[in-house]
Amino acid sequence: MHILVIGAGGREHALCWAIANSPSCDALYCAPGNGGIADNAICVDVNPSDHNAVITFCRDKEIGLVVVGPEAPLVDGLVDSLDEAGIKSFGPNKAAAQLEASKGFTKDLCKRHNIPTAAYERFTEAAPAKKFLDNFDAPYVIKADGLAAGKGVIIAETRADAEAAIDEIFGGAFGSAGNELVVEEFLKGEEASFFALTDGTNILPLVTAQDHKRVGEGDTGPNTGGMGAYSPAPVMTDDLCQQVIEEIITPTVKGMAAEGMPYKGVLYAGLMITNKGPELIEYNVRFGDPECQVLMMRLKSDIVPLLTACHDGTLNQCTADWHDDTAITVVMASEGYPGAYPKGTVIKNVREAAKETDCQIFHAGTARDGDTLTATGGRVLNVTALGSSVSDAAVRAYSAVDKIDWPDGFVRRDIGWRAIEREKEG
Repeated sequence: MHILVIGAGGREHALCWAIANSPSCDALYCAPGNGGIADNAICVDVNPSDHNAVITFCRDKEIGLVVVGPEAPLVDGLVDSLDEAGIKSFGPNKAAAQLEASKGFTKDLCKRHNIPTAAYERFTEAAPAKKFLDNFDAPYVIKADGLAAGKGVIIAETRADAEAAIDEIFGGAFGSAGNELVVEEFLKGEEASFFALTDGTNILPLVTAQDHKRVGEGDTGPNTGGMGAYSPAPVMTDDLCQQVIEEIITPTVKGMAAEGMPYKGVLYAGLMITNKGPELIEYNVRFGDPECQVLMMRLKSDIVPLLTACHDGTLNQCTADWHDDTAITVVMASEGYPGAYPKGTVIKNVREAAKETDCQIFHAGTARDGDTLTATGGRVLNVTALGSSVSDAAVRAYSAVDKIDWPDGFVRRDIGWRAIEREKEG
């Protein structure tokens, strides 16, 4: 089978790496790809927002499956266009992708189908949004309704900060994503990520993960797209996983189907494990980034039949096998991220660092010109390793990090710290 992956980040590199290892894959392309994906796939200059160009490429190259990595093309309806052209794809259509495209849509779905989530309200004007803050004690959660590259959620520690966040969002800080916002109750507990594949009817749970959204060590500072992750997440016991399937994932899949928007693809549930049990923070309609990197490292099964089954409605015939080892990924980011950062800085010694035992380095914001690798984005490399424990995997990942010569980059040195503390206590 000839396969096309859409995207250019670390998630897409991890997907390309897994797909390239499949005996089902005869040729692999990625549009547009990056400096590392070129090691696993043929990178092509096709604009995912130009649906006709994607369809033409698929027909020219006899593509049997298109795997859409990022959320933007899904929200833009690329899967709908591919369906109309008779080209098989992995990912939800535009209607189903509202689960990520609109936080208010998801909150309303939760209300209709009794899915546990924080109390909330939707607003299009600042004054009533600020008045609604009266219902909660600090801290407050303020969310731009639309897509904001993982940065549209503001945790406000004071009432003044919350009101400022409301003004900031309505003032255009996140563009059209902030035309509407959601104010919601702050949930206390420990975050975890739960993933499941679905073909619109059947559900195949994947393994758990936990990421680190804050830029600073100890989970401090502003939110980012993710500074690291590990899998499995010890907080997610078997009983909790089953509870998530029964109370959150299954009602979502059934609810979407009942409302005429059957969901096909991967459901990525961001959860808070509270004293009342797991509650949904938000849904993403694609694999997480950097969670995908640790999932792909642990996946033993051939990924291609799983992806095609989501499209074909045959997921009930599939199983997924996993390595028992723990996987951890450490994000190397450009200095200044998530604020302004330089581009074009040179990165050296990446291939040597990747020789670390059970280590893979997935590229995100990179470009390659001959033998020269440069940083083109905020999150640039995902240094990923397997180990017998989170501590063991972390030692390997950071050993590889330390071999990379990039003075203009930084990492958090405490990825996996909650799990490592649990291991020490155990």
